Amino acid sequence: MAPGNSSRVTEFILLGLSEKRELQIFFFTFFSLIYTMVLLGNLLIIVTVRTDPKLSSPMYFFLCHLSFIDICCSSVICPRLLVDLLSQRKTIAFEGCIAQMFFLHFAGVAEMFLLTVMAYDRYTAICKPLHYPTIMSQQVCWALVVACWAGGFLHSVVHTLLTVQLPFCGPNTIHNYFCDVPLVIQLACTDLYGTKWLMASNSGLISLVCFLVLVTSYLFILVAIRIHFSEGYCKALSTCTSHMVVVTLFLVPCIFIYLHPSSAFPSNKHICMIYTVFSPMLNPLIYTLRNKEVKASMWRLWKSCRV
Repeated sequence: MAPGNSSRVTEFILLGLSEKRELQIFFFTFFSLIYTMVLLGNLLIIVTVRTDPKLSSPMYFFLCHLSFIDICCSSVICPRLLVDLLSQRKTIAFEGCIAQMFFLHFAGVAEMFLLTVMAYDRYTAICKPLHYPTIMSQQVCWALVVACWAGGFLHSVVHTLLTVQLPFCGPNTIHNYFCDVPLVIQLACTDLYGTKWLMASNSGLISLVCFLVLVTSYLFILVAIRIHFSEGYCKALSTCTSHMVVVTLFLVPCIFIYLHPSSAFPSNKHICMIYTVFSPMLNPLIYTLRNKEVKASMWRLWKSCRV
């Protein structure tokens, strides 16, 4: 029981992805592979950027932090998921549930803000190239990263405080494989109308605003390139499209789940897999395999390790 909470519930039961043992073994193998790819792919990006002086531009600075956030997001969910897939009784303590929600929203919202910052960085580099070194100085880059983490922390604190103050007297079954705010607050023994709308404005609107800002920034980039650099338009369109695929896979499910205060239903767990599991795996693929500089740096790093 959480201190200061009148709840009689001390643990929650996670229903997970499936009750069939065969499917649980399959899911364990599948998600073990996915989590390994997330860790190795994002760690490779961090090591490559940190060890190659040629990758010192703000774009790679932000990419390195994006990889770190992806590792954090995935590590909040996947290890617990893998343990539960091998367990007969999938329970999580009240305190553990609150901690999982806190760190997931902390890292998740920080990633939303960082993706927005990365789009602004690309917009500045392409549309204002002469002023780019001044606008995106090292001090500004660090300030933006700190602001992303601070924004994620403030958002998560608000969610956590709203949740721990609710009375939980049963039932305690969560139709998901992790503790998420919409499903957890549904179990509270009180009127949730105001709480759900406040949480929707806190999470849903952040997701929606970040998505709209990202789409707008990429449209400005494509318009600027088409007007001034028509020969590079197709390449820029391809790059922006791939980036928007990653952004869409991450933000659109968040908008769907968190913007509507009554959208908590069991099938949401399949939507949650998109931004909690698959998006952290796709980021290193999209942002690096299409980048010749990063691939060249990785190749140099590989050759230096073999010597």
